[in-house]
Amino acid sequence: MSQTDPTELSLEQKASLLSGQDFWTTKPVEEAGIPSIVLTDGPHGIRRQREGEGEDHLGVHESLPSTCFPPAVAVGSSWDVEVAARLGAAVGREARVFGVSVVLGPGVNIKRSPLCGRNFEYYSEDPLISGVLAAAHVKAMQAEGPGASVKHFAANNQETDRMRVSADVDERTLREIYLPAFERVVTEARPATVMASYNKINGVAASQNSWLLTDVLREQWGFDGAVVSDWGGVYDRVAALAAGTDLEMPGGGATDAEIVRAVRDGDLDEAVVDAAVRRVAALTARRVEETGELDVEAHHALARELAADCAVLLRNERNTLPVTGRVRRIAVVGAFAAEPRFQGGGSSHINPARVDTALEEIRVLAGSRGQSVTYAPGFTIGGSGSGSGSGIGIGAGSGGEDALREQAVELARGADLAIVFAGSEEDSEGFDREHLDLPAGQVEVIRAVAAAAPRTVVVLSNGGVVSLEGFHDDVDAILEGWLLGQAGGGAIADLLFGVVNPSGHLAETIPLRLQDTPCHLTFPGEQGHVRYGEGVMVGYRHYESVGRRVRYPFGHGLSYTDFATGDLTVTPTGDDTAAVSVTVTNTGDRAGKHVVQVYVATTAGPVRRPARELRAFTKVFLEPGEARTVELVLDRRAFAYWDVELGRWTVAPGEYTVQIGENAARVVAERTVTLTGEVVAKVLSLDSTVGDWFSHPAVGPALTRSLREGMDEQERRQAEENADMLKMVASMPMRQFLGFPGVAIGADTLEEMIELSGSTRSS
Repeated sequence: MSQTDPTELSLEQKASLLSGQDFWTTKPVEEAGIPSIVLTDGPHGIRRQREGEGEDHLGVHESLPSTCFPPAVAVGSSWDVEVAARLGAAVGREARVFGVSVVLGPGVNIKRSPLCGRNFEYYSEDPLISGVLAAAHVKAMQAEGPGASVKHFAANNQETDRMRVSADVDERTLREIYLPAFERVVTEARPATVMASYNKINGVAASQNSWLLTDVLREQWGFDGAVVSDWGGVYDRVAALAAGTDLEMPGGGATDAEIVRAVRDGDLDEAVVDAAVRRVAALTARRVEETGELDVEAHHALARELAADCAVLLRNERNTLPVTGRVRRIAVVGAFAAEPRFQGGGSSHINPARVDTALEEIRVLAGSRGQSVTYAPGFTIGGSGSGSGSGIGIGAGSGGEDALREQAVELARGADLAIVFAGSEEDSEGFDREHLDLPAGQVEVIRAVAAAAPRTVVVLSNGGVVSLEGFHDDVDAILEGWLLGQAGGGAIADLLFGVVNPSGHLAETIPLRLQDTPCHLTFPGEQGHVRYGEGVMVGYRHYESVGRRVRYPFGHGLSYTDFATGDLTVTPTGDDTAAVSVTVTNTGDRAGKHVVQVYVATTAGPVRRPARELRAFTKVFLEPGEARTVELVLDRRAFAYWDVELGRWTVAPGEYTVQIGENAARVVAERTVTLTGEVVAKVLSLDSTVGDWFSHPAVGPALTRSLREGMDEQERRQAEENADMLKMVASMPMRQFLGFPGVAIGADTLEEMIELSGSTRSS
């Protein structure tokens, strides 16, 4: 049925289209050809709940079985657009099976603090990785038919007080850190919807923030889709609609009457309602019918393949990994080996179609090679003690836990290799973590096993960064498995035994201490406000800028082969762009994937810049001995900063060092180029500082000449000898400076200089 013009409906009908019919569906207007559509949770799988069988947005009630693919925390560490795209396409196919028209995701919020409970749903502490991978996910998913809802817009970087807290962020920080991933997805992938976040931004709720939803999202970025609220995230329906929130979810209809009343009372222009109705009607035109069947086995195999590209080999002393034929007896320790932790809690919690356990998959691979495998749980999940030493369930010091630990140690003594599965026990929507520590009982097991076994490997399962202190130096290898989805157990086995060469790299820093994190003193805020006092110095930008040691830097990741970087060239292609060419060679004896990381370092411009910032990356597959030349483009934004005075992106003239990083802390090659950029000439006034006047490219020389003309010879000599004089008055407004004795500049001359400053300002 074709749609009639939805703006020709009655005001009551139009208002009804702007809120949900129930928890997951929109309201239809059948006579106008406007159907009801289903929106449901994602983004790493479909959480489809049937009406009447318990509906919620927190993952409390069951959903239909679907494939739980690796969450974004894992995909971010793949640094691989192909991984993100293949996952997105598969989710799109499953959405069609369940008749889902809009999948809520992906989440592209920045990992400001490692404590954020929802970090497992987000890609990175860096906006480039987040934006590139999310755009690939959205393009591929929407090519299958269903629409995406990129979320949570914006500055939703904590769960604590998330529905009320005001994220107080300066505009440069918003533009450079917290908005770029959204901008890239909107401009490159054209998502069907953008979801407004719960929190306030600088005192205004995101769903009611016209600067965010209209000025930035629609007018500056050109978004023409629908803005949907987070579930329960509308606090004033009329204000939200006026600001740009089109569809309020979930449903009920109580606020429809508020819209009607506001229009009839003259408090809301009906044109605003019409614009929102057109966007919602266009969204319903994407309606997806239930088609096909869930291909459980094919998607499980895909989930296993993708997961193996996401895990990060952090440490591998004495070439402990991969497990070779020299290892005859393997002791597997840790409850997570048999009871896998592969996803977080909350709205994205998937009811998996099937689940691999690492223990069984290790037994399969080891058995095919004639290796024996023994198992001991070592600890109980939920009973191994918290990081502060306070146990949950069976305490770490109880007889039960002691017996489990001793059993694990006995197995380790009789093995050639011990593999300990450990991890966090809390990663969920709705609350933040209080610390980074593994449960104390788990750390005790790791250390005891490491003391008994000839060699020890630790495999981690966690949705957010965990501290490695207390056991790091005791073990030979550490595989950061994150949360890898339902096939993660098989993927881990493939990595441990070298069936797959690890190629993941950290998309977030692992600090030595929580106290070292840049937002430690301000997260999660107080009295309704969280102040982003670290500004643009988020994650590795902070650690590298202040020289703070970390356990493992952003971008770190080991392989079973070796790579060499050479022949770096950087060629300016304009006043503010450049092309990068670099040759990468696999110098080892195994095929593997390597991530080329391109950073830019500069001190150009009037703002403090991080020591280096990731500006381009790609992942390449190389056979042993193979060399490949990789070419990457650095566009204008790769060199720009957000100028708050001009209200736009600006490239300052000066030197820019383009660096190839093994990670954010280790540069393996670099070249410096000089860019013309643009000279930013401020429009001066008498309230501008003396420093602004003297540093102005056109006015400064003229002002110097005028002052010298008003001095006698002795005054000129004194001015030249006293080089600090200008520094002392540089911050003084010109109006005050002119009042000092000996400063003689005519009013006409000042007016001419002010006019000159305006005529030379860059456009």
